[in-house]
Amino acid sequence: MKVACLQYKSDQSEEETLRKILPLIDKTAKKNVDLITLPECSTFLNKTSSETFKNAKDEKNSLTLKIIREKAKELDINILIGSLQTLDLKKSIQKVFNRSFLINNKGKIICKYDKIHMFDVKISKTNTYQESKTYESGNSAKIGKIKVNGKYYKIGMTICYDVRFPYLFRDLAIHGADIITVPSVFMKITGEAHWHSLLRARAIETGCFIVAPAQCGSYFDQRESYGHSLIISPWGEILRDAKTNKRIIISSINKDEIKNARSKIPSLYFEKKYEIN
Repeated sequence: MKVACLQYKSDQSEEETLRKILPLIDKTAKKNVDLITLPECSTFLNKTSSETFKNAKDEKNSLTLKIIREKAKELDINILIGSLQTLDLKKSIQKVFNRSFLINNKGKIICKYDKIHMFDVKISKTNTYQESKTYESGNSAKIGKIKVNGKYYKIGMTICYDVRFPYLFRDLAIHGADIITVPSVFMKITGEAHWHSLLRARAIETGCFIVAPAQCGSYFDQRESYGHSLIISPWGEILRDAKTNKRIIISSINKDEIKNARSKIPSLYFEKKYEIN
């Protein structure tokens, strides 16, 4: 199968971003791609929690979900919405979740995942983030399954900061994931230090393909995204790197490479508890 990552910058307006990315989806579909992946916060990014809550919609009223589902069916293509700021109830209280959606070529939502690990960090005295002030965290890992050319591909779903928690990726792989998606809005400062290393490590540890569509560009004069959407083989080889500009990257996914990598270094299924003295 062929997988594509779309790298771009979301606007503050959902409608404006959709006008920008729908032609990109059309263009990518013409390249005989089977799965198109979009980054985290796929169709809007806001500066404050209150703005995010105001613009977030429940699934039933989401313009993005409606349009992307129609587009997937029209183009006969699978699409990963990296994430949408989605309203949902938790203990009868409306909360915002950072939710990823896997949509098949019939326009059906076949899997959705709520980001588990919140980006609550203190990079420096002036560089702090508290994602938990905006979003509720999810509590379960998810694997979706799509059929391409007669073969089934299992797709483990993660979002951005999840990449720093290898046990999540390991569990996805043990439960059958062939590909793990990591849609992101990764900071430039941490991206330069860790992005490539973390994603290559997750590929090597799991023997999975890693597909990481990312945002690029600057937001609100205070945050710059790293870009560098990546597609990585189960051996840890970077197959495609989108660098820092708006771009589409495409690569083939061969399931035989998964079996080959895991047979060479069969560490995935080895479990041992170590005594620490």
